[in-house]
Amino acid sequence: MEEHAGEAIGTGTALVRTAFLVDTVYADAAREFDLTAAQSQLLCIVLNRPFGMFELAKTLGLAKSSVTGLVDRCEKRDLVRREPDPGDGRASRVALTAKGAQLAEELHEVILRRTAELTGGLTADERAALTALLAKVVTDNQAPVVITEGECPAADPACG
Repeated sequence: MEEHAGEAIGTGTALVRTAFLVDTVYADAAREFDLTAAQSQLLCIVLNRPFGMFELAKTLGLAKSSVTGLVDRCEKRDLVRREPDPGDGRASRVALTAKGAQLAEELHEVILRRTAELTGGLTADERAALTALLAKVVTDNQAPVVITEGECPAADPACG
C-alpha cells in the first residue's frame, strides 16, 4: 500500500477512500462469518424487518434476478425464509430465520464496532463532528437504510 501521509485530498477522494475502508471492514467481517459481502448486506438489511424482493433489489442496487439468487443461497443455508406479503398475495417478503437472526445480530455488532474503530485517531469532538456531517450527507442523499445503529459499549471510545 502506498504512503500518502500529508497529502491534500478533496472531499470526493476522501469519501471514495473512506468507502473502500468501510467496504474492506464489511468484506473481512463477512468472510469471518463464512458469508459473501452480498449475503452479509442482505442479513443486515432484513435484520429489523422483512423486505419485499423489489425493495431488496432497489436497496442493494441489484437486478431482481440477482436478488432471487442471493435469497435462494441464503435460504439454502437456513438464514432467511420467504413469507407471503400481507399487502400483495402474489409477492413474498424475505425475513430472517432464527439462525439468520442470530448470525445477523453478531455480524451487525462486529461491523459497527470495526467501522467505528476507523475513527480511533479522532478526538471525541472530531468524531461527533464527523458523525453529524456524515449523517447530513446520508439524509440529504436519501441513502437507503442498509444498517442501523446498534448497541455501543459505553467503555468503547471508538463508538460514537
